[in-house]
Amino acid sequence: MSSSTTSVKILTSNQTVDQQPNLVGEFIQETMALTRRLFIQLKRRPSTLIAGIIQPLMWLVLFGALFQNAPKGLFGGTLNYAQFLGAGVIVFTAFAGALNAGLPIMFDREFGFLNRLLVAPLVSRFSIVLASAIYIVTLSLIQTSVIIAAGAVLGAGLPGIAGLSIITLIVFLLVLGVTGLSLGLAFALPGHIELIAVIFVTNLPLLFASTALAPLSFMPHWLQVVVCLNPLSYAIEPIRYLYLHQDWAFNSVVMEAPFATITFGGALLVLIGFATVALLSIQPLLKRRFA
Repeated sequence: MSSSTTSVKILTSNQTVDQQPNLVGEFIQETMALTRRLFIQLKRRPSTLIAGIIQPLMWLVLFGALFQNAPKGLFGGTLNYAQFLGAGVIVFTAFAGALNAGLPIMFDREFGFLNRLLVAPLVSRFSIVLASAIYIVTLSLIQTSVIIAAGAVLGAGLPGIAGLSIITLIVFLLVLGVTGLSLGLAFALPGHIELIAVIFVTNLPLLFASTALAPLSFMPHWLQVVVCLNPLSYAIEPIRYLYLHQDWAFNSVVMEAPFATITFGGALLVLIGFATVALLSIQPLLKRRFA
């Protein structure tokens, strides 16, 4: 009788353990399902990806041709303007794509699909945000790969394996931070009109207030200060340095800012800090929206 009771208790205990949900596995499954939904939308409407590839290629070709006859050494140690411009096009393309990351969330809000997700029995509603981040980062890396390949064909050269890995890391950090800000705006702003207005207002000014199109030495002092406060510059200059120097190191100087000398490692730390601050700053807003 005693052994029978013990067997029943052991069986009941095992069933209880088996019935405990695998929260991590379910969170990953939710995130992958939501990410797959975004890629299905992209497959049905591939114009976003196509335009995101064609536009930077046009920048490379047209701007490269515009300054084709510029004197050698005008843009620093570069051999041609295409080599100088390549880093700027890579970063600005990734930035523009990440800035649009909030639009799918905003349209889900307006069409009511987001409300259905919020009332669904999800393990964590943060899977909605993570899925959008995975989607945007993947698109940005695809676009970056195409731009690097096109730049190599146009004479910009090609960094080594280690250099390409660092470029991937730089693009990832920048996209992660900008995506976080864009998703925060998608939950904070009332509609897609306001979000598109913010995108238009910030897009080109941040491009021109960076070292994407011209070296820092070309600019007046006040603009140099503004450019050195722009996180895009801290992504552009390390990538540009990788194109020009095969023997790079983390203590290599990539930019002479008006207030400090920026090393390769220092630029990476700025990008890590930018991504961290951007993600932490949207946490209270997301918690309120998901409550």
